[in-house]
Amino acid sequence: MGHPLLLVQLLVIIVAARLMAWALRWLGQPAVVGEMIAGLALGPLVFGALAPSWQAQLFPADSLGNLQSLSTLGLVLFMTVVGAELRIPQGSRVLRPAGWIGGLACALPALLALGIAPWLYGAYAPAGVAYWPFALFLATACAITALPVMARIVKERRLTDTTPGRLGLAAAAVADVFAWVALAFVVALISARGSWWPFLRTIGGLLGLLAVAWLVLRPLCARLLARHAPDGQTRGAVLAFLLAGAFGCAAVTEWLGLHAVFGAFLFGVCLPRDDRLLHGLIERVEHVTLAAFLPVVFVLAGLSTTAELLSADAALALTLVLLVAIGGKLIGGALGARVAGQGWRDSLAIGSLMNARGLMELIVIKVGLDAGVITPAMFTILLVMAILTTMMTTPMVMALESRGAAAVSEASGMSGTDA
Repeated sequence: MGHPLLLVQLLVIIVAARLMAWALRWLGQPAVVGEMIAGLALGPLVFGALAPSWQAQLFPADSLGNLQSLSTLGLVLFMTVVGAELRIPQGSRVLRPAGWIGGLACALPALLALGIAPWLYGAYAPAGVAYWPFALFLATACAITALPVMARIVKERRLTDTTPGRLGLAAAAVADVFAWVALAFVVALISARGSWWPFLRTIGGLLGLLAVAWLVLRPLCARLLARHAPDGQTRGAVLAFLLAGAFGCAAVTEWLGLHAVFGAFLFGVCLPRDDRLLHGLIERVEHVTLAAFLPVVFVLAGLSTTAELLSADAALALTLVLLVAIGGKLIGGALGARVAGQGWRDSLAIGSLMNARGLMELIVIKVGLDAGVITPAMFTILLVMAILTTMMTTPMVMALESRGAAAVSEASGMSGTDA
């Protein structure tokens, strides 16, 4: 016999994700926002509150192991493509402003998060978790920017060839590197549980994997792809090799006490920066992952939430986190753009784009929940923050676009009158 319950779960998950994604895209939001809301709705906050017995029958505790396996598979595949998609800006004309924007857009929300951590630690850190691992994780979670979501917003708003679009994407790539390095450090610190030997073992193992990936896997991948996939098409044995590499690196980081996503991302980064290869991975891996596996990630996230968000204390905590996350990103990104020589309107547009978090934030907080550094209540707060900040991005950018267009039109009208 098979697993009919798993098939019914997948049916409900995929249909709910698609319907909500369609509804939110009709409102001008990225599809990922609708999918995240669908996952949240299938959890205890909505479905569990309206029909607790039905939800318990659809998602019994003993069935979640199968969904967890599919979730891990989806995250590994997705992070491999994210790593292959990463493009660090080259040349001082782009790298310098991207460094300022990405650096300040990460540093300011992280510092502000450290400022509110003392008020949140007592209520939202699990028993036995020291203060600094919790505080550093909170800082990292508030510093995240979602490059894949931002890229979709930039493309949909036709900002690809504009200064805010180009600098925003470049800055998000820089911010991604900062954030994932910081997250790996924090997770290693959490796994050590106050002992230096496990921490040093994890960091040493990660550095060893980095060396093997960069010195062995990177040239090996380049040679094999040049010989067997010169057109960038990932077929048959080539695709099997890429999947084996991703799963192998993911298994190593999981064994080191980190999360599988780190190894998958690292393997993706090792692949040649070939747009044809990236297109092949998107066609053969990402589309299926986004449609079938990542909705499972969203639902597991929704099932990990708690109705404690409805309390007054949780509402205050959510307000603090939102102020830090939104203010830090908007002000940090805008200041970085101003330092790099951009005007105020473009600077605010870039800061607005840096506020997009989406799926990357979900992955980060899921890592934190799995590592035991945050409670389900804090996970719920951070998940709601991720959804709200991502939903804000498109309207904020559109408002700045319309103001800019109005200013240009007014200036043109005045010029015509003067003539």
